[in-house]
Amino acid sequence: MTRTVVMWFRRDLRLADHRALEAAAADGQRVVALFVVDPAFARSGAPRRAFMAAALHSLNDSVGGALVYRCGRPHEVLPALAKEVGAAAVYATRDHAPYGRDRDAAVAAALRAIDVALVGVDSNYAVMPGTVRKGDGTPYAVFTPFSRAWRAHGWETPQAAPDVRWLGTPAVASEAPPATTTSVLLPPATEAAQHERWEAFLPEVRHYRECRDLPALDGTSRLSAALRWGLVHPRQLLAELQSSPGDDTFGSELGWREFYADVLLRAPDSGWHNVNSAMDAMPVDTDAAARDRFQRWAVGTTGYPIIDAGMRQLLTTGWMHNRVRMLVGSFLVKDLHLPWQWGARHFLGHLVDGDLASNSHGWQWVAGTGTDASPYFRIFNPTTQALRFDPDGEYVRRWVPELATIGGGAVHDLGLLRPEGYPAPMVDHAAERDEAMARYRSSRAGSR
Repeated sequence: MTRTVVMWFRRDLRLADHRALEAAAADGQRVVALFVVDPAFARSGAPRRAFMAAALHSLNDSVGGALVYRCGRPHEVLPALAKEVGAAAVYATRDHAPYGRDRDAAVAAALRAIDVALVGVDSNYAVMPGTVRKGDGTPYAVFTPFSRAWRAHGWETPQAAPDVRWLGTPAVASEAPPATTTSVLLPPATEAAQHERWEAFLPEVRHYRECRDLPALDGTSRLSAALRWGLVHPRQLLAELQSSPGDDTFGSELGWREFYADVLLRAPDSGWHNVNSAMDAMPVDTDAAARDRFQRWAVGTTGYPIIDAGMRQLLTTGWMHNRVRMLVGSFLVKDLHLPWQWGARHFLGHLVDGDLASNSHGWQWVAGTGTDASPYFRIFNPTTQALRFDPDGEYVRRWVPELATIGGGAVHDLGLLRPEGYPAPMVDHAAERDEAMARYRSSRAGSR
């Protein structure tokens, strides 16, 4: 008999360097390419869902139109499909996020009941979360020693796409996924286009250390969405890095992504709760006035040009430069005194690259509440930061058109140059910095 297996695609929407697909192709003479449109996706922002839909369209082209869709809860969908096609096994890349682990456990149990195995292979990371540990077997709580051990562990060599005999529509019934629309300017959602982006950026990696903090430049890889949806695998990037300081810094940025996945694996609650529970005592504002302040931050009308530019970039493109992410995060938590979770949820609703581990732990780094966090008393001054990292004001003028006629760095500290229609600063940074530090000191005193 011809052996049929299912390849269940999730956050791995590519064919090259795909260990689960390699295993499925080696096991089955026929492979059903499957994507399950999970009702849980409704919690994702429209930009993420739209990019996912575009990536799936590209994947379907890559498998010759054989991608099968099913809409419903995975633990109900998978057994039904396995029976329909006579599958002996279902292959999937392991998922280490809290929801994914619970989902896969439920699917595995449902498949076992019909004598079909769920085979988890590899991960979406160069080194599988949970692998890097200290000599005594305990996890790392600080990035730098984790990074050294992660690099020492190493990763496998990327592989080409395997030969696969796909069994799909019309042989297998398929359900069209619901349409998703967004006004966000999405990047190309194809495996080929993202590798072209990498090949174009690769010669510039040697300048990454100097350019990555300058938001007006195209000085970053812009591959975060491709990594989040698995159009590329991180080991494909790591395999091509050289020995320059820029290459080393870029590799460390990939290491931060892996570190945060490791932290979330061992502390699933850290997606929405402080890693450092001592910071639970920090007073934050949540009343109606706080929500009004949050809304001004969210739409980019704070009166601080660099903050407004970042928030508008997010709403327009589904992406924000990393240096600016730190600035808008610090402003929300330490100038407006709002919960970091509000900002994290807003980001997940608008980011194409929205990922629970990287997003929440990045916010906790800024808020001073997480593993290896920036200390709470590191409070970014938005004006001095803008003058340092956007000295000519190019980034701000690009995203805040009300300020397009203000030349040079003056756009960051407007004074009498503030045009009619652009708001005055909604808070005084110096005063709010003092307030933030007073809250911090009171919370520390109260926790003793």
